[in-house]
Amino acid sequence: MSEKNKKPQKLKARLPRGFVDREAGDIRAANQMMETIREVYERYGFDPIETPLFEYTDALGKFLPDSDRPNEGVFSLQDDDEQWMSLRYDLTAPMARHVAENFNEIQLPFRTYRAGYVFRNEKPGPGRFRQFMQFDADTVGAPGVQSDAEMCMMMADTLEALGIKRGDYVIRVNNRKVLDGVMEAIGLGGEENAGRRLGVLRAIDKLDKFGPEGVRLLLGEGRKDESGDFTKGAGLAEDQINKLELFYSGVGQSAQDLFKPATDAAAQDDHSVVNADGLTAYPANSIQLAGYLELFDAQHPAHEGFKELKAISDLVRAAGYGTKRIRMDVSVVRGLEYYTGPVYEAELTFDVTNEKGEKVVFGSVGGGGRYDGLVSRFMGQPVPATGFSIGVSRLMTALKNLGKLGQDDVLGPVLVTVMDGDVESMGRYQRFTQQLRAEGIRAEMYQGNWKKFGNQLKYADRRGSPIAIIQGGDERAQGVVQIKDLIEGKRLSGEITDNAEWREARVAQEVVPEAELVAKVKEILAAQAEDRRRAKGQ
Repeated sequence: MSEKNKKPQKLKARLPRGFVDREAGDIRAANQMMETIREVYERYGFDPIETPLFEYTDALGKFLPDSDRPNEGVFSLQDDDEQWMSLRYDLTAPMARHVAENFNEIQLPFRTYRAGYVFRNEKPGPGRFRQFMQFDADTVGAPGVQSDAEMCMMMADTLEALGIKRGDYVIRVNNRKVLDGVMEAIGLGGEENAGRRLGVLRAIDKLDKFGPEGVRLLLGEGRKDESGDFTKGAGLAEDQINKLELFYSGVGQSAQDLFKPATDAAAQDDHSVVNADGLTAYPANSIQLAGYLELFDAQHPAHEGFKELKAISDLVRAAGYGTKRIRMDVSVVRGLEYYTGPVYEAELTFDVTNEKGEKVVFGSVGGGGRYDGLVSRFMGQPVPATGFSIGVSRLMTALKNLGKLGQDDVLGPVLVTVMDGDVESMGRYQRFTQQLRAEGIRAEMYQGNWKKFGNQLKYADRRGSPIAIIQGGDERAQGVVQIKDLIEGKRLSGEITDNAEWREARVAQEVVPEAELVAKVKEILAAQAEDRRRAKGQ
């Protein structure tokens, strides 16, 4: 066949791997959830800012690789001035850049929140996407751990505002100073080991996902997943791995507080032991205090991390947040390199069924920590900061599991059907539609092929329309409209078996004057809403 006669190749519609389209129900659910989060953040005195999707790659942080094309972990391109730009990896690094660039104009402490998409150039998998939404809150310019304690309390309040009850979540808190002390104790101190430290921390961060055996593999030579893909490990020696296991062993979903005030009644019930610093250690379901003391001498910098955890514990207890809501837990790692102090994670503790049909604990839906060096990179002076990030998509999945999202309550639009296609009739149908919209009623005029009326009612059914407005030539001559209650009509059609029953049943279609159209539609919508409320037992 000649080149001229070849048919053009049809373009194949396909999504890039690791990306998803979002449907109306999910978008509405996310908007509802984010509005609730926003209300809590605003109540705590935080204000919104917005940063662009792209940042210069070097501004995203030292945790990114240094290569000729820096696209490992991020999506990058080179601008026309040959500078590398990358899609933002998170919302924290862009916020740090914004603060540094506008440092003389902003008021410290600077309390801000942001919501938006972030991008990871990583291998996609079940529930693991390359684009997802985060919702962050940060305080810049506040050096005390009271800021970290407040972040934890705000996260607890946010989860409860979303309908997650106490006992179904916990905010777990650790300190990178403690973690850095552990790294030093196994011979990974110093700047020259920064990369290996990060690999170790990311391995420990997978404890809830892969369990102790999986983490042990990641700390050693590496781990092969179910698909056969191999993840290179941190390459630690056997004695180094054993020391790390001493650190995180026994700490998991049922972990008790590492530290609490000695006077706390719950501490006495757990047979706790108080050490010389006034810190309370729990033998059960938590790391043995003796194990820690073997790792550090009394002057070790990690003790500062212990004391900061004690201060956070005291602050949240004084504010009425008990250990079932905010808990000190040394298994919390957080994978990013820029954390410098307290780190915290929001974990949902109820069971869900995974794709294999297994009951598993839902796990983390957000986290954060103190990053005193991130803004300072631009400033040449210390700028303390702490912040929290919520994984919107993951939290939305959790809320769906709990039945806490009301996306099913969104009604389709009232449908104004089209019986005649002349200009005068069309103008009248459009007027009805605009009258309904002006009263805050969701409405649309049918825009398809109006000549097959049955198709219009099928369309209304697929859209979930509660009401159809009908006006033919006879109704127009009389100045009236037919209003069809589609919800009641659907119910009747399922209950009625013959024509006699149909005639005796409550009519699902009424005729009213045009002037009463809006009032009657409101009346029917209100009755439908009451029926839904009763059906839910409210």
